[in-house]
Amino acid sequence: MKILSIQSHVAYGHAGNSAAVFPLQRLGHEVYPVLTVTFSNHTGYGSTRGPLIAPADVAEVINGVDERGAFPSIDAVLSGYLGAEPVADVVLDAVARVKAANPAAIYCCDPVMGDVGRGFFVREGIPEFLRDAVVPHADIVTPNQFELEYLVGRTLRTRDDLLAAADELRAKGPGVVLVTSVLVDDTPDGVISMACVTDDGAWIVSTPLLPMTVRGGGDVTAAVFLAHHLTDGPKVALARTAATMYAVLEKTYASGSEEMLLIEAQDSIAHPPETSEVFSIR
Repeated sequence: MKILSIQSHVAYGHAGNSAAVFPLQRLGHEVYPVLTVTFSNHTGYGSTRGPLIAPADVAEVINGVDERGAFPSIDAVLSGYLGAEPVADVVLDAVARVKAANPAAIYCCDPVMGDVGRGFFVREGIPEFLRDAVVPHADIVTPNQFELEYLVGRTLRTRDDLLAAADELRAKGPGVVLVTSVLVDDTPDGVISMACVTDDGAWIVSTPLLPMTVRGGGDVTAAVFLAHHLTDGPKVALARTAATMYAVLEKTYASGSEEMLLIEAQDSIAHPPETSEVFSIR
């Protein structure tokens, strides 16, 4: 399948398209990466070099892809971190044009805005814009628990709270909600969970909680979930995404690396270990 991925890019390490493109390709998908920034490294290092790409220039790259006649064959549009509203407008315009050319195409939005412990790390106004203008246009959204809590305006304490919040978000437009980094009161000790909620069912899967923090993990998660969802549906995508991410992070943690070892873990991306049991929660 073919995926238009509109995200940031870093030369060193893995974040944005530098995290998403390789897993998508390793899973057999053709990717058209469009860059919204090109930085030396992710901002977690405290300093970075390289330019933001002007929204008009991002749009020109997308126009060039359209001129090659690609839009009718694109199966999905994927977006991640959006630094400013004008870039989001470019993404939404691309989604509308792709869907006009191929009505079966879907839009997967990773609503990147913050995380537990870090709070919001996007500029003022972006969370509201994502909530009100971007998420309603998505077919799949992949918030972490912190982001889902913002999108619905309340703290989630239990699994039932999680389900209700995902349903509330789905009522605004997206048919599929993947919630990552789930840690609610009834999450077992020593694990972290990932849940998927759709019209056809809701499922949860847990993996051991590793004492580490990496940048770009959400970008890989959204890409891997989209890849498997396109070919095998949400339940299988959930299981394979959880297994893949744990394998990547386990290898990264064991090495002591600050960056995800995507290349070293590529066999686990292409062939996820069948170790993550999925439980129905509705």
